[in-house]
Amino acid sequence: MIERLCIIGVGLIGGSLARALRETGFCNEVVGCGRNPVHLQQAVDLGVIDRFDTDPARAVAGADMVLVAVPLGAMESVFESIRDHLAENAVLTDAGSAKGSVIEAAQRAFGAVPGNFVPGHPIAGTEQSGVAASFAGLYRDRRVILTPADTTDPGATARVRAMWEAAGAYVTEMTAVHHDAVLAATSHLPHVLAYTLVDSLARLGDQDEIFEYAAGGFRDFTRIASSDPVMWRDICLANGDAIELQIERFIEDLQALKGAVHAHEGDKLLEIFTSAKQARDRHTGK
Repeated sequence: MIERLCIIGVGLIGGSLARALRETGFCNEVVGCGRNPVHLQQAVDLGVIDRFDTDPARAVAGADMVLVAVPLGAMESVFESIRDHLAENAVLTDAGSAKGSVIEAAQRAFGAVPGNFVPGHPIAGTEQSGVAASFAGLYRDRRVILTPADTTDPGATARVRAMWEAAGAYVTEMTAVHHDAVLAATSHLPHVLAYTLVDSLARLGDQDEIFEYAAGGFRDFTRIASSDPVMWRDICLANGDAIELQIERFIEDLQALKGAVHAHEGDKLLEIFTSAKQARDRHTGK
């Protein structure tokens, strides 16, 4: 059980965790931290956190669990600001979508990856952002990936695992390198494609007509393009090599599809579409 949880970055991700732990009684007190006191007061008014501080050093005082849920580009500065202020028994974790860059940021900020640092990534979210969009069931039956470093204390990993399991998540572990490769394919590439498609259509001559006649398929495919642009800019910068590789592979497959369309190869098109449908149905059950 967590006595005092400090969440730096009280938005959808951190706010939903706080709500879930409150619901299960796994946490006694939640302290929020961020740059905007108006947003933090909203979190208090919503019952997500008990109190807040805009100074990370003060916010983490006395906390036995600290979650950093800020954009990837801000991780290092947060680590630096709390470096000398964590309680002796505190466990530090994060919710970043690219683990290699977070581990590197921790190494630069602390001089070495601390034994109490457990890198993590909840594979959950919506296209909405902000604490008002948070809800207790966000992590129920969803995956959380932990990528402990060689220096990470197994006891710290166990405490972070217990926290996410209390929120209803399935917790798995893998290396940071493997995580970044998998997420580049399954999460980062789809977001890049959605953003690119919407931007491409928006630059057509008569975009009003294009979007006026957009049907359900367009809305389903591009829903994630309503996600936080700053967050996704940081993800692309942090996991650029893996994302670039996936983009190159996708371009090759798209060129092959283009060739089949150009050559009127109906059998080839049917083969691609059938294979894709079977794979999705097999793995998603829908």
